[in-house]
Amino acid sequence: MKLSQFKFNLPKEQVALYPNSLEREFTNEDGTKEKYRLTRRDESRMMVIHKKSGVIDMFHKDAKGRSKKGEYILFKDVIDYFDDGDCFILNDTRVFPARLYGTKEKTEANIEVFLLRELNAETRLWDVYVEPARKIRIGNKLFFDDAGTMVAEVIDNTTSRGRTLRFLHDCPHEEFKRDLYALGEAPLPHYILDARTDPHATKDDLEDYQTVFARNEGAVTAPATGLHFSRELMKRLEIKGINTAFITIHCGLGGFSDIEVEDLTKHKTDSEQINIPEEACDIVNRSKTSGKKVLIVGASVLKAVESSVGTDKLLKPYDGWTNRFIFPPYDFSLAENLLINLYHPYSMMLMATCALGGYDIVMEAYDLAVKNGYKFGVFGDSLLVLND
Repeated sequence: MKLSQFKFNLPKEQVALYPNSLEREFTNEDGTKEKYRLTRRDESRMMVIHKKSGVIDMFHKDAKGRSKKGEYILFKDVIDYFDDGDCFILNDTRVFPARLYGTKEKTEANIEVFLLRELNAETRLWDVYVEPARKIRIGNKLFFDDAGTMVAEVIDNTTSRGRTLRFLHDCPHEEFKRDLYALGEAPLPHYILDARTDPHATKDDLEDYQTVFARNEGAVTAPATGLHFSRELMKRLEIKGINTAFITIHCGLGGFSDIEVEDLTKHKTDSEQINIPEEACDIVNRSKTSGKKVLIVGASVLKAVESSVGTDKLLKPYDGWTNRFIFPPYDFSLAENLLINLYHPYSMMLMATCALGGYDIVMEAYDLAVKNGYKFGVFGDSLLVLND
């Protein structure tokens, strides 16, 4: 398929800048008023595609199966579509505060450094992106705090924006990581920061941009669909007997990179590190071989699962990297049901959704989502694709 086939008009006001939340206002003793947000992760909206029947549901239904207009299906209702013995595959990666702001030596020009991954713990080597890239060269020293205690030297150019930094911070590694992360911000996508009144992420963002089941550190973008799960919903899944299989995919920036070719077969995406333990495989394969439903939660899980499935269409343990790019047409080996956010035009996540759900019905669902005020992006609403 062609890139231009994934174009649609998305009003900017339908791009979610915060997770689903309630806004409350209270009056202080001195009469001044303040507002605060009360996050409700699992109360965002969720549209449902029934792939085989071609039905799209937005609303709850009455006893006669008629849609109850205005009573939207919510994310927490996902539990109603699954039963005892079914399985959800979730990404338990943990996002770290990857965005740093600092200054360049001598000129004191403002710079932004986006940490990608640590290359060598002993020598403090990191793979990073820098902005403005044209002004940051090999040999430059970058300062990240007023005291000058966190300093890095540029030792290599890796891409037009990519650099290798050596941090000059003499202390035990754990102390270095703690000090480094204390200077960092939640790595929210720029489309969110640029649309807010304050272009810097807050302390609340560090919590909001993390799943409740995050465990293994290494992601610089959140597995967005997983952000909707609350602790209450996770407990309800357990009570109902729905199994959860945790795998790790350290989400990188590839999903937010622009695709610059019309022919999608010519696009190359960044590799992401994945780990699929044997325990997760056992849980998934037990549900699969028993005829139970297996739900893929998010584009990162979809990519990882399809990278490590055997010829018998069962999940295999894997520890390595994948740069799999899923777009229509695609012959899936294990994935049949998918829960995924609504994303921007031309995004790889939209393409993956179309590959599994079917191009025509997914694009029809997207059109309905725009017309009915659904939110899009990492904090946006979601789409459940069922193989029924």
